Amino acid sequence: MSLNLATMLHESALADPDKPCVIIDDTTLTYAQVEHMVGLVAGNLLALGLERGAKVAVQLPNMPQFLFAYLGAMRAGLVMVPLNPLLRAPEVAYHLENSDAQVLITGESYAGEAHRGASAVPGVSTYVVDFGGGQRPEGTAAFEELLVPVEAPDIVPTDADDTAVLLYTSGTTGKPKGAELTHFQLFMNCTVAGELFGFRDDDVVIAVLPLFHVFGLSSVLNTAVRFGTTLVLVPRFEPDAVVGAIERHRATVFPGVPTMYVALLGAADAERDLSSLRVGVSGGASLPGEVIRAFEDRFPGTVILEGYGLSETASTATFNVSAERRKVLSVGKPVWGVQVRVVGTDDKPLPPGPCHVGEVVIRGHNVLKSYYKNPEETAEAMRGGWFHTGDLGYTDEDGYLFIVDRKKDLVIRGGYNVYPREVEEVLYDHPAVAEAAVIGRPDERLGEEVVAAVSLSPGHHVTPEDLIGFCRERLAAYKYPREIRVLTELPKGPTGKILKKELR
Repeated sequence: MSLNLATMLHESALADPDKPCVIIDDTTLTYAQVEHMVGLVAGNLLALGLERGAKVAVQLPNMPQFLFAYLGAMRAGLVMVPLNPLLRAPEVAYHLENSDAQVLITGESYAGEAHRGASAVPGVSTYVVDFGGGQRPEGTAAFEELLVPVEAPDIVPTDADDTAVLLYTSGTTGKPKGAELTHFQLFMNCTVAGELFGFRDDDVVIAVLPLFHVFGLSSVLNTAVRFGTTLVLVPRFEPDAVVGAIERHRATVFPGVPTMYVALLGAADAERDLSSLRVGVSGGASLPGEVIRAFEDRFPGTVILEGYGLSETASTATFNVSAERRKVLSVGKPVWGVQVRVVGTDDKPLPPGPCHVGEVVIRGHNVLKSYYKNPEETAEAMRGGWFHTGDLGYTDEDGYLFIVDRKKDLVIRGGYNVYPREVEEVLYDHPAVAEAAVIGRPDERLGEEVVAAVSLSPGHHVTPEDLIGFCRERLAAYKYPREIRVLTELPKGPTGKILKKELR
């Protein structure tokens, strides 16, 4: 069966070519204009000699060029590899090399770091989007070279099971793994999710969630294009800017993570008009019930619906479908075509109830194809045909899922996933560090803050500030620890394993 995600844009452009597709600041692009730019990018990528299935890394914030690059790669039958703009050069190099990317599209503000990473990987061509007034590193090309007039190619036929997006997510090993998400998987996810909460073609959606993240890519961008709605791009979350965008463009849908809802409550006073909002979609972490109630009291007519998913499930696995059917503190019930179970250590289903907490496992059209070039991790995660999430939860008698903890020691800082092992490996690279453990500390503003505890090698001395600086040079800004405690010895169990529970 042939299926290409770029078909969603094409069909929406056919249905209403003059309808606004993307708005950013004072610029509005119609569906016809976006499809034209996507066609140019597709044609120029193919002119580079890229063959079907070749990888194109896109490292951009929420801006129209992200859409041009992403959907252009789809139209050309290529695979998009989204990268966080905050990645440092060694991280960029790892992702490019592991994914076999041949092209990197990045932004001017961080092009120096990105190009240093790309230069370490043979055969990668770097294209830089001009943000205004900066300089491109020597050896890179301007993104405009991908927009030169060419005959736009037809949508390249791809099989439904072909990989469309290679999305990197860390695991217990600490090294990011590339989750292969297919055209069919991503199409089904945005279609089912959009129908669940009644996406309308007259909706205006705030896109402040990073589009390089699965939530922003699948649940926001793909869903908006699939249903022909208008996206208002906000490159960076600043409460006043988001409130202003909602007011100015009469936005109806706001997808966000819990920390964003908390911040908006503090920024939107009685004089701000958010009456256009009809639905808020929350994910990424548990949303406290008091925040839901406070937000809906402050903005009557708005309903916040919470869901659950992972990169490996193309974003959505469960969802609360309406105010009448939701259960506060639950992440809802499985979406259409998806099965969710809670299993014990023997992988057998557990009965419902909060006294039966186990690992959440998932199967359905939304589950990843595989981890790229990693058959061992794929086999381990897909034991018995179910994707093992590493999250702990339980179901109630009605089939609603409640997430209670994470089997993995994941830290969620401001909506970004920070995997302790990755940070620990950087700390272990410091000659003074003998042992290291990274945990999350509750934080009122960010949800969690990254904290490390270390013990030092004999004869060495280093300050916490020095170690923080060491990490800051090697990790993205959201990953490095803001607090490091130097201990004589880290607590350990009988087998010598560091006891993070004791540290907490």
